[in-house]
Amino acid sequence: MCGIFAYLNYNVSRERRYILEVLFNGLRRLEYRGYDSSGIALDADLPASSSPGAPYAGAPPLVFRQEGKIENLVRSVYSEVDEKDVNLDAAFSVHAGIAHTRWATHGVPAPRNSHPQSSGAGDEFLVVHNGIITNYELWVLKESLTRHGFTFESDTDTEVIPKLAKFVFDQSHDEEGDVTFSQVVMEVMRQLEGAYALIFKSPHYPNELIACKRGSTLILGVNELTGQHNGKPFPDVKALTTNGKPKELFFSSDLCAIVEHTKNYLALEDNEIVHIKDGSVSILKFDHHKEKPASVQRALSVLEMEVEQIKKGSYDHFMQKEIHEQPHSLTTTMRGRLKDGEVLLGGLKEHLKTIRRSRRVVFIGCGTSYNAALAARTFVEELTGIPVTMEVASDLLDRQGPIYREDTAVFVSQSGETADTLLALDYALENGALCVGVTNTVGSTLSRKTHCGVHINAGCEIGVASTKAYTSQIVAMAMMALAIGSDQISTQARRNAIISGLSSLPSNVSEVLKLDVEMKELASSLIDSESLLVFGRGYNYATALEGALKVKEVALMHSEGMLAGEMKHGPLALVDENLPIIVIATRDACFSKQQSVIQQLLSRKGRLIVMCSKGDASAVCPSGSCRVIEVPGVADCLQPVINIIPLQLLAYHLTVLRGFDVDQPRNLAKSVTTQ
Repeated sequence: MCGIFAYLNYNVSRERRYILEVLFNGLRRLEYRGYDSSGIALDADLPASSSPGAPYAGAPPLVFRQEGKIENLVRSVYSEVDEKDVNLDAAFSVHAGIAHTRWATHGVPAPRNSHPQSSGAGDEFLVVHNGIITNYELWVLKESLTRHGFTFESDTDTEVIPKLAKFVFDQSHDEEGDVTFSQVVMEVMRQLEGAYALIFKSPHYPNELIACKRGSTLILGVNELTGQHNGKPFPDVKALTTNGKPKELFFSSDLCAIVEHTKNYLALEDNEIVHIKDGSVSILKFDHHKEKPASVQRALSVLEMEVEQIKKGSYDHFMQKEIHEQPHSLTTTMRGRLKDGEVLLGGLKEHLKTIRRSRRVVFIGCGTSYNAALAARTFVEELTGIPVTMEVASDLLDRQGPIYREDTAVFVSQSGETADTLLALDYALENGALCVGVTNTVGSTLSRKTHCGVHINAGCEIGVASTKAYTSQIVAMAMMALAIGSDQISTQARRNAIISGLSSLPSNVSEVLKLDVEMKELASSLIDSESLLVFGRGYNYATALEGALKVKEVALMHSEGMLAGEMKHGPLALVDENLPIIVIATRDACFSKQQSVIQQLLSRKGRLIVMCSKGDASAVCPSGSCRVIEVPGVADCLQPVINIIPLQLLAYHLTVLRGFDVDQPRNLAKSVTTQ
């Protein structure tokens, strides 16, 4: 959802034009998260002399906000700086700039609701915010600040934060004299409830930035410009940054926005406050019950990501690139984990015995991640002998469904930051369950909070509609099932067959990607359709749900994935010669049942598109009256990985042909960080 980016250069001269471009480019890297407006703040030139009544001696901020795409903001900024005669060639040896992409939750997309949000006249405190403030008494807080002379100009929950910061600053100055930036921020944090990541900038504290978080992801990046340390781990970030050497420091909601600048990063923990001052990074741990925070030592990690992963290369769209990357992403997911007919998952090794003793496994996720877990359910039950239940994270929370100490709760999330999934994780932890994470994001909240887990290692996924992460999630959970069930002699032959199938899976995916042109032709024939039904069952019920979701997400066409066994319980009434229906009928235990479904749909003049295993065209459609998509046959439990790819290609081509935005579909965000 919202994206945060900040850039601070220390002891290295940077022109204002350069600083602007770093901020703009940071926002471009965060575009994929979803947004409807954006804004930045940087410093103006120092006044020739400060007037006696001026609230601060530092340079006033230049704040720009704009609705719509980031390029609207870029044009607006360069137009305004021309009008105001701002010198873009002015150089700063130290400068702090902040930037933000906003996905509307409180208030419509508009410049007044965009970030940075301000404390009022003079922009004494500016804040960018990712998350949502949930204080029951938020309006009481607003009313209290209004009585103290503050005027609220936006509809956002965020605006109360900079105004509260100014109120705390003014009160402290009246009572105690000097107050540090971190003291102001800590007092603000005491008043806030909800999930948030915040960055504060203030001319009262020139060339300083403060960041804090609770729930939402925030990354610190450090780039030492001497070149001596690049790519090496550090024992303590403070020891590194207190050396006075030239450096660049970054804050970001996502690693994708800092990879082109540095590979040295730190993922902030909940309730940590990071204060950058004089080029030095101090980390404090905020505790509601303590007046003074504890100082924290944190080590930097080294990012294992290349800049090429966040570029489209020769492809037209990120979604297209990520669909075609799946042979590689699946290879990466399995690399080092399949050895001599065994599955090695280091993240689960210490907990396998506990999982095997579980009374049940509970899969918890949202959207595509839920569908991936559903695809894995059948073979997890088969290989482990443990009952598996499925939970949509938001529904589990609404019902307060039972989670027991004897349960293993598996949380599936591409970003590791999905708000409902994280709240469900907190709920499961409170109930004493063993919590396992399956995520694509190293250092995410999910990976830090769970007891153990599996990183799917699919690589950076930029397109909002998940493609390669979905298939890697299924493969990761297949390996998890193989590892848990490895103590059962009765399933040894089955496990060997699946492991063999996993090894050949990338080559089979490469084969099915050759259907690209055929799927484009199919998309052309469906371009004017208003609805699409997808029938699946068994392993491929999840494929039907996920394929329909992809069409719905990006092509903006009404589509429904349905359990084929439920066809006669309502959906059959929709069948006519105009409604396109995709039936997934690849070889598995449900094949004969799907043959029957096809015949019943044909008898009602259904407009059928049948997906079948190679060589089965005549078996599924003997009369030749329906369109057939033939895919390579693999182990039945791995077939969903193959079967989803034609549907991903279909959704992609439908979107392009219908003229919609493929990578940033309307109203959607990549990482859903609010409920």
